[in-house]
Amino acid sequence: MNPLKVKEKIQSFLIEDIGERDVSTGWLQNETMTVDVLAKKPGILAGIDLLAIGYRLLDENIEVTTFRTDGDRLVEGGDPLLARIKGPAAPILSGERVLLNLIQRMSGVATATGKAVAALNDPSIRICDTRKTTPGLRMFEKYAVRCGGGANHRYGLYDAVMIKDNHIDACGGSIHAAVEKAKASAGPLVKIEVEARDEQEVSDAVSAGADVIMFDNSDPAAIRKWQSLVPRSITTEASGGITANTISDYRGCGVDFISLGYLTHSVQALDLNMNHPKEEASHVFA
Repeated sequence: MNPLKVKEKIQSFLIEDIGERDVSTGWLQNETMTVDVLAKKPGILAGIDLLAIGYRLLDENIEVTTFRTDGDRLVEGGDPLLARIKGPAAPILSGERVLLNLIQRMSGVATATGKAVAALNDPSIRICDTRKTTPGLRMFEKYAVRCGGGANHRYGLYDAVMIKDNHIDACGGSIHAAVEKAKASAGPLVKIEVEARDEQEVSDAVSAGADVIMFDNSDPAAIRKWQSLVPRSITTEASGGITANTISDYRGCGVDFISLGYLTHSVQALDLNMNHPKEEASHVFA
């Protein structure tokens, strides 16, 4: 992630929460404290370094020590201690919710991605995200996908062309016309992807010179059939209607990658908390 963008984003999140002043903790003047960040459930960690970045923005006297790194698997029965934070109490408490929310969300995305990779169990096919990200959090969520063992699709409308049914309809229903217009506009270094819903559209996308063809909302049997129509020089993608329960059905279907919207649009955050360290704690998942 771009560190300048990361700082800018976290600063805006903190400003949104704190506003003009933190009336919940502003009365803590000279108090200091130590807190531990703990994982309450197993999963894959993402975003742990954001603690230091966020707290440095609030108070340079806050000391953050991390014990795990992004991409680490937090397993049942393992040590849940992720980080320890020491320093002035007021800014530590002011930043707690925003930073935990962000890391929990990112770790949830990483965990869902890791589960999808394991369920597919096909190293020839990459698991990718989509643009169905939370507004304002795309950079963080796409980074979390990588932490979970996945890969990133396009970041936005600016780095690759995706020709969908509405684009084709706007060109009179012609895939050839849509690809021709897109190539003339985008330039020679921008890849052109075409969404195909049936065998005829796959053939049209091939003859039109698409760089990537997406098999949209297609079952594994259809994908295997259509894959034989596409030369190896063209990248293929499966997308639409693929869930955590059905992704294993696509093992060996032949595509280069599968994109999954649910990795970011409906993921469950990984449960983390921030508490005063207790020496008697067992430091294992309950």
